[in-house]
Amino acid sequence: MTTAMQLHTFQFTQSLTSAQQAILTPEALDFLKALVEEFTPRRDSLLRARLAEQARYDEGDLPNFSERTQSIRESDWTVAAIPKDLQKRHLEITGPVDRKMIINALNADVDVFMADFEDAQSPTWEGMIQGQINLRDANLGTISHTDPVSGKQYALKPNPALLIARVRGLHLPEKHVLFKGTPIPGALFDFALYFFHNLRVRQQNNSGVYYYIPKLQHHEEARWWSDVFHFTEQYFKVPTGTIRCTVLIETLPAVFQMHEILHALKEHIVGLNCGRWDYIFSYIKTLKSHPDRVLPDRQVVTMEQPFLSAYSRLLIQTCHRRGALAMGGMAALIPSKDAQENDKILAKVRADKELEFRNGHDGTWIAHPGLAPTVRDVVAKYIGDYPNQLHVLRDSDAPITQADLLEPSQGERTEAGMRTNIRVALQYIAAWLDGKGCVPIYGLMEDAATAEISRTSIWQWIQHEKTLHDGRIVSKELFRQMLAEESQVVAEEVGAERWEQEPFAKAIELLDAITTADELTDFLTLPGYEFL
Repeated sequence: MTTAMQLHTFQFTQSLTSAQQAILTPEALDFLKALVEEFTPRRDSLLRARLAEQARYDEGDLPNFSERTQSIRESDWTVAAIPKDLQKRHLEITGPVDRKMIINALNADVDVFMADFEDAQSPTWEGMIQGQINLRDANLGTISHTDPVSGKQYALKPNPALLIARVRGLHLPEKHVLFKGTPIPGALFDFALYFFHNLRVRQQNNSGVYYYIPKLQHHEEARWWSDVFHFTEQYFKVPTGTIRCTVLIETLPAVFQMHEILHALKEHIVGLNCGRWDYIFSYIKTLKSHPDRVLPDRQVVTMEQPFLSAYSRLLIQTCHRRGALAMGGMAALIPSKDAQENDKILAKVRADKELEFRNGHDGTWIAHPGLAPTVRDVVAKYIGDYPNQLHVLRDSDAPITQADLLEPSQGERTEAGMRTNIRVALQYIAAWLDGKGCVPIYGLMEDAATAEISRTSIWQWIQHEKTLHDGRIVSKELFRQMLAEESQVVAEEVGAERWEQEPFAKAIELLDAITTADELTDFLTLPGYEFL
């Protein structure tokens, strides 16, 4: 291992291996430096604007459609034509940028694999830089893996799924890389290295460089990404539209700006996606000071809740009017080895996907390849041989209003629901601190979004002194009592060896701190990152 504290104009907090230096080449760092210098100040300004906007909501305002951009919503325009290899995305699978998981996902019976540098990936330095190596090898078609324990070998099959990379959100830093003494934006680090190392091979394969963009809250943030894309294409002297993106609508403010987001990115965007777990988290976070908008147990906040149904239908209507794809949400269930239990799981998945495709979605997400046959069957029923459902315009729908998108959810807050939230959040945080960003918990493939829902729900219940179904007020003391009790439950479930090996003590400390704080912690990954 070689020490490379100073490389190019960047300072690295970690020593670099020769394999890592093959990713962090002088030419790649030249490009990264150009992006960081050009776009970090605006990124910082956009984050400050988020704080100002949230302050207005905390004082009583509610998100709404903007009068200033009414002309964009009402005028006729479409996004650029969708490239052929992005037109059929019936089924997408997501997962971290782990080498074995990349191979398995690309080999699955899916159209697209979204390789996730964000919510499914714990941002350890080794994990993030190895992820770039893995995706470079995947695009070259040379990726392989030998399991160090079993000796089992993994390799790509012919005709793998289309690869799309999801970069980190604007709020996340890359603390291991400093520019002028300050951590650079994680989004630019992920974007730049992936583009630099994969442009040529993707061009040779008659494709482009494709991204998922997460957690936008405002169309000015979409404009920022548009400028990043244009800058990059000009830097490498490639045609406009070489970069294509799909934007996740996973924040409450963004649902009121979907036309504007599409318009800001219209030369590069191909679709929007219902990032529904993060959207629920954002509903809680955005409306955290509104006691009449407190959500019930996570388990009853399904796509049949009015505010989520309105969100899905509006996204389809908006996208199809503008010639963009409308991607559905995640089925996080994991198949069971018990036949009867598995039948129930697949029935839930089928019902969820029937609703999405009946509404007009062009594709959907799964977290496990074992769900693919069930979803493929639903796709055949609703889409058949069509690549998508862009012809489903939903133009006879009643207008979807601010009230529809903000309607409070019905349902109870229960002791069982609160205890489940604690156990899920605790296990996920421990796994994340241990370097794993995507973990199976109680039959669901959980990522950061579901842990965020779990802990912010309890925080909001505490802040507004909400009662459980049995009449008890949810307080810091009640939470801490349950946290102590559920920690013992988790310890018994995972076993003494794993309890000692994984950082459960740190996870308990972090979960307690962010759940009982007087001010809501925006993202658990920000204080959690300090432990990595």
